Amino acid sequence: MNAVIPSPTEQAAQGGAGSLAAAGPWRVRADRSLSEVADTVRALLAPHLGARLLPDGDPREHSSEIVLTLHSTGVPLARTVGVAPAGTAEPADEAYALTVGADGITCRARTPEGVFRAAASAAQLLLTTPPDGAIEALQLRDAPHYAWRGLMIDPARSFVTPDEVRRVVDLAALYKLNVLHLHLTDNEGWRLAVPSLPALTAGADTSGPDVSDPGASDPDGSDPDVSTAAAFYSADEYRDLQAYATRHFVTIVPEIDLPGHCATLRAALPDLPPAPAPEGLADRFPFVPPLDLADAATHSAVSAVLADVCALTDGPFVHIGCDEAVGITADAFKVAVRELRGLTRKFGKRPVAWQEASRAGSGPEDIAQFWVDVPMMDLPGSAEELAARPELAASGMTMEIASALRTFFAPSDHDVERVLAGGGRLLLSPQSHLYLDRRYAPEVTPPAQAEAAARLGFPHYLPRDVRHTASWDPASHSIPDESVAGVEATLFGETLRGIDDLTTLLLPRLGSVAETAWSGRPPLWAEYRGRIARHAPLWRERGLVHFAAEDVPWA
Repeated sequence: MNAVIPSPTEQAAQGGAGSLAAAGPWRVRADRSLSEVADTVRALLAPHLGARLLPDGDPREHSSEIVLTLHSTGVPLARTVGVAPAGTAEPADEAYALTVGADGITCRARTPEGVFRAAASAAQLLLTTPPDGAIEALQLRDAPHYAWRGLMIDPARSFVTPDEVRRVVDLAALYKLNVLHLHLTDNEGWRLAVPSLPALTAGADTSGPDVSDPGASDPDGSDPDVSTAAAFYSADEYRDLQAYATRHFVTIVPEIDLPGHCATLRAALPDLPPAPAPEGLADRFPFVPPLDLADAATHSAVSAVLADVCALTDGPFVHIGCDEAVGITADAFKVAVRELRGLTRKFGKRPVAWQEASRAGSGPEDIAQFWVDVPMMDLPGSAEELAARPELAASGMTMEIASALRTFFAPSDHDVERVLAGGGRLLLSPQSHLYLDRRYAPEVTPPAQAEAAARLGFPHYLPRDVRHTASWDPASHSIPDESVAGVEATLFGETLRGIDDLTTLLLPRLGSVAETAWSGRPPLWAEYRGRIARHAPLWRERGLVHFAAEDVPWA
C-alpha cells in the first residue's frame, strides 16, 4: 500500500504493468503553460533527490519522469464545499488523476492547481519509497472535500523567520493544505511593518500589567509581561512570502488581533483609552485593556493599521481576531467588531474573525473561526479534579480561576448557533483536536523526547496521543456542509523557542489534519498510522524535527 497523505479517494493497482524504480535519475517535464508549476515541483524535490534530480534541459535521455499536463482524461469531477481561499466565487478545481507506469509518473488535471496537487502525491510516492525500492504501477483519482484547508502559526509569540515560513509553506503544500494563517499581532509582539505606524515594530517594550500572580496571564495562556525580540516582517519580506506561497497554491491570511490582545499597539500609542469595562471586573484579574473603537483616536489608529495591512495583502482575506476581549462590555465589543469588519471591507478585503465576533451579529458574508466551547476546555470542576492534574496547579490554575474562565467562556456555547442563524460560515478549528499546541501524552512519549514533551504545549490542555488528533470528525459538530468554510489547524507559540519546537508539535499530527480536511472524514487509524510512519525520512531530509510518538510504528 502506498503512503500518500491525504489518501486518494480512488486508487487501483495496474496489474501486469510492472513497477517504477525509485533510484532515478528523475526529471520534471511539463506543458509549456505549466513551467512555473514545474519549477516549484523541482524545488520541493531538490532537498531529497539531490544529484538524482536532473536540471531542466539536461540532455540525458535515460531518466524517469514526473510529467505535468493539463488534460481532463480520467480526472474526477470536483465536488468541493466551503469558501475559496484565493477569493474566487467558486472553489478552485483541484481534482486530479495520477498514473504510475514503468517510465514515470503522469499528473493530469484541468487546472494548474489540480496538477500541483497531483504532483504533491507524486512527490510523496517517490519520497516515501527507499532509493533502492520501487513504486507499484497504479492509478489515483482524487478531489478535495473542503475548499479551505489551513494551518495557523503564531509569529507574534514566537517569531518565525521568513526562511522558516517558507519551510512551513513547503510542508503545507506537500500535504495539500492551501491556507497559511499568520497570527501576526498579540500582547507579545507585532510582526508586520505598518508604514503608517512604524512605532509598532520599533522594538517598543510590550510589557503589560504586573503578572507576578501566576493566575494573571491572558485566558489564552500568554503572559503579557514577556518581552520578545524586535523581529518582524518588512513590507518587502511580507510581499515575498505571499509570492512564494502563491507559487505553491497557498494563500496567506494575516491576522491583526483586536480589540483585545493589544499590548503592542498600546505600547506604541500609550494614550489610547481603555474600552468600557464590565462592572466589578477591574483589578480582579489583570489584563491588557481592550481597545475602544468608539474613541476617535483609537478608531483613526486602527483604520490606518488596517488600511496598510489590506494594501500589503495580495489575498482576499484579513483576519481581525476578536477573541478573548477580556475587560470590555458587551456593547463596546459589538461596536468594536462592527467597526473592524466595516474597515476591512472598506479597504477591499473580506474579514475573518474568531467565533466570538458572532455576538456582534452574523451575516452571510461573515466567516467565524470556531475554536472553543466550555466542555472542550477541560476545566477542573472540583478541587479533587484539580489535585488530580498537577500540571494545572503548576501552571497557576486555581478553582477561582477555573470558575472565572468557565463564566467568561460560557457564551461560546452558543456562538455556532448565532453564526448558523445569521447564515454565516464556520471555519472549523476546535481546540479539542485541532489546537496543535497541545502536549503529547506521557504514554506515547519516547524517552529521548521526554524533555520536549514536558516543555512544549499549553499546560491547561489535557495531553493527548497522536491518535486523538486523527480521530477528529468534522461531522461530530452537526454543522451542515453548506455552512462550513473549511478546516484549519492552529499552533499557537506560547511555549516555542524556535522552528524545531514548532515542527515537533506539528509533526506527525499535521498529516491527519490534512487528510481530514481534504477528504471530509477522519482516516482509519489502523491503516493511517502505517502511512504516516513512512513520512519520517521525508521530514528528516527536509531538516524538520518530528515527535516520534510511540503510538506510530516508525520504520
